Amino acid sequence: MTLQSPIVTVFGGSGFVGRYIVQALAHAGYRVRVAVRRPNEATFTMTYGTVGQVQPVQANIRDDASTRAAIAGTVAVVNCVGILFPDGKQKFDAVQAEGAGRIARIVKEEGVERLVHLSAIGADADSDSDYARTKGVGEQQVKEAFPGAVILRPSIVFGPEDEFFNRFGGMAKGVPMLPLVGGKTRFQPVYVDDVAKAALLAIDGKAEPGIYELGGPDIETFRELMERLLRVIRRRRVLMPVPMGIAKLQGYVLNLLPILTLGAVPNSILTPDQVKLLARDNVVAEDARGFADLGIEPRDMDGILDSYLWRFRPNGQYSEIIESAKNLR
Repeated sequence: MTLQSPIVTVFGGSGFVGRYIVQALAHAGYRVRVAVRRPNEATFTMTYGTVGQVQPVQANIRDDASTRAAIAGTVAVVNCVGILFPDGKQKFDAVQAEGAGRIARIVKEEGVERLVHLSAIGADADSDSDYARTKGVGEQQVKEAFPGAVILRPSIVFGPEDEFFNRFGGMAKGVPMLPLVGGKTRFQPVYVDDVAKAALLAIDGKAEPGIYELGGPDIETFRELMERLLRVIRRRRVLMPVPMGIAKLQGYVLNLLPILTLGAVPNSILTPDQVKLLARDNVVAEDARGFADLGIEPRDMDGILDSYLWRFRPNGQYSEIIESAKNLR
């Protein structure tokens, strides 16, 4: 990396997927701007490169001026911003539709060479799910403003900081039962590092414009993923199916949290919108471009889950030692 190295801006670069993309870019020699709303909370990303190579900057994709300032002078932009539930001014439409469109428009106006947009499998502008609908509208706005964009649609992304396996692993530590909403729904978990590799290829100009759906080699139902989790963390828990009607009712009740707390506590547990998503398969379409078209062989969950879910085992990192000791005579 030198002072003449090209600059890439990563919106949402301190988030789960974003931080891996920032690392990949830094290792490839790019200078990286990590564009986030609160730069003081993204200083950890500065350790991903040499001194001065990775720099957090303030930007809010709901605002033209700060978004433009973060983009100016870059050769490429990656948009990783997305939300799983609304919180305050961070609404689905404002972030995933209007925000995505704003970034693409300004990227075009600033003459930036490449744009990578992180979306999700199931994105559909006509969906009855606000999450999937705004992801779909965001894709439309990106393609209209910047037709040469590369759009990545991952399934559930897993890795050390994920919000899926870590969340249910934490639940399994404290309760005797795990709820199954949409137990038969299929998912195709993808390793976060593989998503970062795909983004890097796009930034390097080695991916054709268009949409790529990213899924790992394993396709499993929600129940099978929970069974896999319990094997990894070596716990026995009852898997309790929850009918969709009851789950949706629970979501509506939990949606009262922001109202009763005047917005202080968002509903990050279960929303009616999430229930809609859990009723639909989240796997790569048969006719979609994917990892094979990028020359990437995605990694499966075996081994990787063990590397970070051990902390949910009854004896944590010492579980294997204790189990091995039981065999001594």
